[in-house]
Amino acid sequence: METPVSLFADKAKLFVHEVQEFSRLCWAGLTGIFKRPRYVREVIYQMDVIGVGSIPIIILTGIFTGMVLALQTSVQLKIFGASMYVGKVVAKSMVSELGPVLASLMVAGRVGSGIAAELGSMVDTEQIDAMKVEGSDPIKKLVVPRLIACVLMLPLLTVIADAVGLFGGQLIAVYQLRIDSAFYWSSAFDILDYRDVIPGLVKPAFFGFIIAMVGSHQGLTTHGGTVGVGRSTTESVVYSSISILASDFFITKFFLYIL
Repeated sequence: METPVSLFADKAKLFVHEVQEFSRLCWAGLTGIFKRPRYVREVIYQMDVIGVGSIPIIILTGIFTGMVLALQTSVQLKIFGASMYVGKVVAKSMVSELGPVLASLMVAGRVGSGIAAELGSMVDTEQIDAMKVEGSDPIKKLVVPRLIACVLMLPLLTVIADAVGLFGGQLIAVYQLRIDSAFYWSSAFDILDYRDVIPGLVKPAFFGFIIAMVGSHQGLTTHGGTVGVGRSTTESVVYSSISILASDFFITKFFLYIL
């Protein structure tokens, strides 16, 4: 019978092993970007799947986030007689924080799970082993294109989420709060500067790296048949979301310090 100490030791060893394997995969993925061969066609295909395919959910997320943000903040600003400045709050919140985080969480749920499921199915059907026998590098051919696509497309999707979120805030400001549309947009752009834009574009690129690598790691370490594929898919979304929220704090802290 195993004691609690031995169980804890086994869990600790498993955790250290997972961190080690994940770190190796991250390093292999980063170095693989600069090595030949370069699967340009696969990268373009993944950019289409990850970027273009995620636009509808990004638009829905952005517009309703902007509307809810304007609706909630207007109630608080009304106490101080400052409802007219709702555009400043929506712009500041969307560009610097809500846009990058919510867009990345949506992509993590849609794309991260897909990466884990696809690679996990390839492991289960021994396609990964077949690639190794043929002399192909699975990381170079499967992981690196998804990594490049995620890092490139997440900032673009975030820009779309920010723009749509500001538009959603305008709908509430104009049609419910009776604020002039021109004043809303001028106040929104007046509050923004490089200290908001730079972190708002760097964060999603880093989050894209997390989504691609966590999804790839969970997929490549799948075991247990179809049940294992489902487990890897779920864990990919959970781990990606937690990592995005945790890293967002440290990235925000870093940019507040240097900017």
